[in-house]
Amino acid sequence: MRIAAGQSLYEKLNILSDAAKYDVACTSSGTDRRGSGQGIGNCIAPGICHSFSADGRCISLLKILFTNECVFDCKYCINRASNDVERAAFTPDEVCTLTMEFYRRNYIEGLFLSSGVLRNPAYTMELLTATLYKLRTEHHFEGYIHVKVIPGAPQELVSRIGFLADRVSINLELPTAESLRLLAPHKTRRRILSPMRQVQTLRSENKQELVQYRSAPRFVPAGQSTQMIIGATPENDYQILSVAESLYQKFELKRVFYSAFVQVTEDPLLPALPGGPPLLREHRLYQADWLLRFYQFQADELLSEQHPNFNVFLDPKCDWALSHLEQFPVEVGSADYRTLLRVPGIGPRSAQRIVRARRMGRLDYETLRKMGVVLKRAVYFITCNGRQMYPLRMDEDFILRNLLGSGDHGRPAETVTYRQLSLFDDLQPERVLQAL
Repeated sequence: MRIAAGQSLYEKLNILSDAAKYDVACTSSGTDRRGSGQGIGNCIAPGICHSFSADGRCISLLKILFTNECVFDCKYCINRASNDVERAAFTPDEVCTLTMEFYRRNYIEGLFLSSGVLRNPAYTMELLTATLYKLRTEHHFEGYIHVKVIPGAPQELVSRIGFLADRVSINLELPTAESLRLLAPHKTRRRILSPMRQVQTLRSENKQELVQYRSAPRFVPAGQSTQMIIGATPENDYQILSVAESLYQKFELKRVFYSAFVQVTEDPLLPALPGGPPLLREHRLYQADWLLRFYQFQADELLSEQHPNFNVFLDPKCDWALSHLEQFPVEVGSADYRTLLRVPGIGPRSAQRIVRARRMGRLDYETLRKMGVVLKRAVYFITCNGRQMYPLRMDEDFILRNLLGSGDHGRPAETVTYRQLSLFDDLQPERVLQAL
């Protein structure tokens, strides 16, 4: 560990913003809070308009670590105690100065603050709480703040920081307790889930208080989230998605983030990644996560112990539809909302538009296109007024080939041969990537 003395604020910013780039659980606000007129900034529900730079940083939030010093030695972490990297630490006043000056210059719209564990979880949480308290009370900052809670910190500090932040995150780190014991022996599932439960309980109590006393302070109004590292341990997609589903149901999380494992340290317990980080796998998990949260799917509908991993070539919704062709085609003029959600190419908004519009009259395919239905995918799974858009055969081989290399505007390829499919026949890598 190299701790540099006499670092300037700019040098600390370079070190600690770069150290924060591997934390992907950085999300928009999801809550409304108007400025009081006496402070600076506000928070709106549509979220902070953020984009990501090439190295993964969210460039509209000031995304930093309070310190990259850490007493823990997690095998996968670049800031692990045994790693020889340059260390730095802010003071609460320095974080306040950076946040306010960046905000005044319109560089940022909020703060995302995480930290390594300095001395112990309690000491680190005291520093984070002091920082947020100064921002809110001394600098009157009313913008969005997302902070990471340190597992193992005292409950009273978790409670205090929840009234200062808009959103909190407690990172699950790895999908299973066995993986934690292997790669992060200083952390336990119990220490991670305990503050999650506390935040959930306090949010529920706070909602009841707000019903009685509208002027009561709000506790974590934008909810809580977590992050799992994908690919560092041998769990399959079914296990990971089942863990995420359980977190949504039992802890009422707003988001579960999936971070493809990036090999930034050397350790014999870490997997070799000759092909680089598993970014496509991460992408498929995000797609499936969306289906859990907005499309009324369940994890065991998308995957099973017999089929534990997602299809590399198809998104999870199309893959599910191809495996359940007996449920298609769906008549858009009469299908209920839940059934429409399961049609590839139809999302929640377009399904709602269909349900509203068909009360007024008959629909046609051009109207569906204007409503936002992606006919390039949906055309294989729907009928409109009892008719398909084109004469199509409900054959898995036929539909799969056209989804992977479909013709223009949803029209299927004119020449299709029906034979046993090999996913690697006639598919060049660049064509596969375009199809995805």
